[in-house]
Amino acid sequence: MYIFLTILIVIAAVLLTLLVLVQNSKGGGLAAGFASGNQVMGAPRTADFLEKATWTIIALIVVFSIAAVGFNKGQQAVTDDQSAIVVDEVPAAPAAEAPAAPAAEMPAESAE
Repeated sequence: MYIFLTILIVIAAVLLTLLVLVQNSKGGGLAAGFASGNQVMGAPRTADFLEKATWTIIALIVVFSIAAVGFNKGQQAVTDDQSAIVVDEVPAAPAAEAPAAPAAEMPAESAE
């Protein structure tokens, strides 16, 4: 599910980029091509549609990002549980069979 949400975020980001590039920062852009005011998709309505579409895609990216984080944390919890090492299953070596460690030699103290 995390990969699916990541793909949706990338698609939404590409659409957002295209929507922003279609708009003109000075109010022209795609809306400037429709000069007459009596058309159904006239200049004001086109600009409103592009602005609403931009905000909708931004909201979708935010929602998808939050959902992806939630799904990613759920997958990490399962992975952490599966990769836990159980120490109790390893048999301990008996003390009698363990090789004796050589005694550490201490330097002699001088009597000065």
